[in-house]
Amino acid sequence: MKKAFDPIIFPESKILILGTMPGEKSLGLQQYYGNRGNQFWKILFTLFRQPFTTDYELRKNLLKNYDIALWDVLQYCEREGSLDSKIKNEQPNDFNIFYKKFPNVKYVFFSSKNAYAYYNKYIGLREELVYDILPSPSGANASMPFLKKLAVWEAKILPLVNKQ
Repeated sequence: MKKAFDPIIFPESKILILGTMPGEKSLGLQQYYGNRGNQFWKILFTLFRQPFTTDYELRKNLLKNYDIALWDVLQYCEREGSLDSKIKNEQPNDFNIFYKKFPNVKYVFFSSKNAYAYYNKYIGLREELVYDILPSPSGANASMPFLKKLAVWEAKILPLVNKQ
């Protein structure tokens, strides 16, 4: 059974980006989006016009500076490899407790259609939150080039961020 990470969140976080479950490389490194083939961090650093870094503490600081939180929809699952299509016996995280503890979260973005599907299946959409699906930053999503992904992320996230 694979176990997801605790959320990276700060009291002022208003944007939550949800994945499904960390992949093998991320689990091994104990870092969100740790696989170098995943474009998540490259998208965020480019979006906020910051110099790219692989330093995980600096990556977390970027999230804090822009009121962004990270978490995964699933807390546990069985999965061979890293593909969401291989997930079975999944258990969701407890979002009722999460939203009570972090009431500033107003916008929830899914970093894949699968994350959205699992969330909708186990948690359901709340009226008080705004939801959207972003193009997956995964290297497996090669059908959309980086600049197109960046443009969509920019259009959806930048208007919500006060600090530019």
